[in-house]
Amino acid sequence: MLLFIYHFLKADTLINESLVEMLQVQLFRIDSRLLHGQVATNWARVLKIDRIIVASDQVAQDEIRKTLIRQASPPGLKTNIVPIQKLIRINQDKRFDGMKVLLLVETVQDALRLLLGGIVVPQINIGSLSFDNSKQMISETIAVSEQDVQIFQWMHQRGIKLEVRKVSSDSPKDLWKILTDKKMIQSNLT
Repeated sequence: MLLFIYHFLKADTLINESLVEMLQVQLFRIDSRLLHGQVATNWARVLKIDRIIVASDQVAQDEIRKTLIRQASPPGLKTNIVPIQKLIRINQDKRFDGMKVLLLVETVQDALRLLLGGIVVPQINIGSLSFDNSKQMISETIAVSEQDVQIFQWMHQRGIKLEVRKVSSDSPKDLWKILTDKKMIQSNLT
């Protein structure tokens, strides 16, 4: 796992830890669907956010996906789609001091890049992670690869709570418990 994390450390420049975080991340969500009706209407309303930020290098370059995401936004709520490194810079910009945001990423790897870049959150919400042949289904909506599990272990070891919840009214489920129950985590790491 350390080699995998090291790959990201080399790929992204870490922000100086003495810098002050400006954005107030009300919800940091990993969801392969990104912004859709449930997220847009429920979470944005309940959290009383100022802005939705989708952080994704791929989506930031895809005009069709950007248009669809903006169309899914609640009326009157600004939605930005930015590359990962740009969000890391924005997080240190005083112009965004105190802005309450809902932060969405598409992959566990993108979440890791943001954490390594200085985004600080006590918990991460996991909505849906799409299945492919390299992944194992661990719930109805979440499929994880070995790499995803390694990143979740890294997050857990740093005290970041990992919750599974579609909308705010659902009861949160502990992703770490799910991974442990599915025998994807060695008991000495819990």
